[in-house]
Amino acid sequence: MTRTSVTGDAVTWLNDPLNWTGPAGVPARLAEHLGMSATAVLIAAAVALPVGIGLGHVRRGGGFAVVLANASRALPTLALLLIFASTAIGFGNRATIVAAAVFAIPPILTNAYTGMVGVDPDVRDAARGMGLTGMRSLLQMELPLALPLVAAGLRTATVQVIATVPLAALVGGGGLGPIIVSGFANRRFGQVLAGALLVALVCLLAEGLLALAQRAVTPVALRAPRAARRRRAAAPGAAVAREPA
Repeated sequence: MTRTSVTGDAVTWLNDPLNWTGPAGVPARLAEHLGMSATAVLIAAAVALPVGIGLGHVRRGGGFAVVLANASRALPTLALLLIFASTAIGFGNRATIVAAAVFAIPPILTNAYTGMVGVDPDVRDAARGMGLTGMRSLLQMELPLALPLVAAGLRTATVQVIATVPLAALVGGGGLGPIIVSGFANRRFGQVLAGALLVALVCLLAEGLLALAQRAVTPVALRAPRAARRRRAAAPGAAVAREPA
C-alpha cells in the first residue's frame, strides 16, 4: 500500500459520517479520552503539587523527591498497565488513569519544586520583615511568583497524558486509542493514520490552550522579554532591581 493511498484512506475515514455518530463515534470517544486524561492529571496534581510546593517552601528534601519521581519514568506506561492487570486495579480505563497519573507526577512535582526554590530569597526576607507568617508568605508572595513554572509543569503533564491515554486500547480501555488499534488489527492503515491525526490534533489544541493559560497566570512584570527588563533596569534614574529568578 502506497503512502498516497494511506493518506487518501485516512481522509475518507475522517469524512465518513458513520465514524462521527453513535457511542463508538469520534465525539463520544474524544469525550471519554479527555475525561480519562483530566482525571489522571487531577490525581497527579493532587499528589505532586502539595509535595513540590511544600518542599520548595521549606527548601529541604526536594532534591531526593524529584529524583525519586523522575525514576518512575524508567518504567514504561505499558509495563505499568500490564502490572496493574494482575492486581485489583485490573484492565480498562481505571488502570489507564492510574498509570497515566503516575506518568504525570514527575513534571508536575519537578516544576512546582523548581518554581518555589527559584523565588528570590529577598522576597522571603521582605515577607518576614512585613510580619507575614510562613503560610501567608507562601500564598501571597512565593506561590504567585512560582506560578508560571507550576503552570508549565501542568501543561507538560497534560499533553503527555493525552498522548499516552491511547494505550488504554491495549488493555480493553476506551478513548481514541481503539481507533488506532482496530485499524492495525484489520490492516486499515488509513484508519490508523486518522486516529493518530486525531490524537495529535487534540495534543496541539491542549498545548495551545494551556500556553495561553500559563501566560494568563504569569505576572505582567515577568512576561516582558529579559532584554527589555534589563533595559528598563539600566535606564537613567531607574531604581536598582534584582533580575527575577
